[in-house]
Amino acid sequence: MNQDDLVCLCHRVSLRKLVNYMNRERPSVPSQLSECLGAGTGCQWCVPFLKKIHTQWGRGEEPHLSVSPESYAARRAKYQQAREGGSAAP
Repeated sequence: MNQDDLVCLCHRVSLRKLVNYMNRERPSVPSQLSECLGAGTGCQWCVPFLKKIHTQWGRGEEPHLSVSPESYAARRAKYQQAREGGSAAP
C-alpha cells in the first residue's frame, strides 16, 4: 500500500493523512486516530489496520500495510457482505 492509498474507505483517509496526523498530534492510543477525518468510525473494517499502523508508528517504524489497494478493497467488500448478512470479521 502506498502513502496515498486509502486505509479508511468510508471516510477516504489515506495512509499519508494518518501518518501526518500521528506525527502532528502524537496520539497515545489507536482509537485517537478517529480524530483524523473520522477514520475507523464508519463500517469499522479498517480498525485492525489502524491499530497496526499506530503500533508501527509507536515503535518508530514507518507505518505501512503490506497489502495491495485492490486486495484491501476486495477484502473490505467481503466484510461488508458478511456484515449485511449478520456476520462480520475483518
